[in-house]
Amino acid sequence: MNSSGKPVAVVIGATSKWQSDGRNTHLVHGMALDDSNLPVGVRWGVGGAISQKFAQEGFFTVLTTRTAANATPLEAAIREQGGDSMIVELDLSSRDSISDAFAQIREQAGDPNVLVYNAGYLEGRDLPPEKELLEHIPFEILETAQHISSSGPFLVAQEVLPAMRERGEGTILISNNSSSLRGRKRYTGQSLYYPRVLMRTLAQALTEEYSEYGVHVANVVIDGTIDSPGTRALPRSQQQPELLINPVKIAEAFYYLYTQDKSCWTHELQLTPFASRPSF
Repeated sequence: MNSSGKPVAVVIGATSKWQSDGRNTHLVHGMALDDSNLPVGVRWGVGGAISQKFAQEGFFTVLTTRTAANATPLEAAIREQGGDSMIVELDLSSRDSISDAFAQIREQAGDPNVLVYNAGYLEGRDLPPEKELLEHIPFEILETAQHISSSGPFLVAQEVLPAMRERGEGTILISNNSSSLRGRKRYTGQSLYYPRVLMRTLAQALTEEYSEYGVHVANVVIDGTIDSPGTRALPRSQQQPELLINPVKIAEAFYYLYTQDKSCWTHELQLTPFASRPSF
């Protein structure tokens, strides 16, 4: 149990592929970017903003990432803001890694009150235009997508649901995108996102299974490009900054879901910038 006795929020995927030194940032821009002039709330995308928000609201926040060094600056920012947090390495492609990570979380932080599943992947994004069709996609890319979109959330949910059920309360929030609403062509420059519909379906199943035990589950469709160092530097973002979604405001929406009264739960929330047509 954390020494402060604070409630525990676990953010799976607390860092961003589009942070200043993220994988997508390097892939698209060919180098790391300087984020020193950006607000601290956008430097690590939505995972970082959610982590900061829950820490600011008095939670002991657990930051999970595949490599601890990715989250060190975020942890430092949370501590500078007066919050408490810890970093735990977690690889969603490994069942043992997930099990070991949650054993560490339970021992050092306590059972989670809130679980935010914000994992993402970039596999498929680097395929050239002539490899756009499904027939050209290597099976390994599908395997990665399934780890993040299917087996990962399933195994993570199994780690936190027993304690939430026994306690009679708890919250699981899934960060998703518009590809969870229906199947779409994988345009060049996009990851293989259609397996994300499985995350939405899992949220629906868990809602039916666990609402009666006091566990609130919601799927959040982030319908647009999240502001971050790497996405802000994209040409289209420079030309149309109004299309970027402020991750600080996304984090406020996640916290709103957590604070909802049991008599009035939201189970799916879609966030779309005003300048875009909502996806359906």
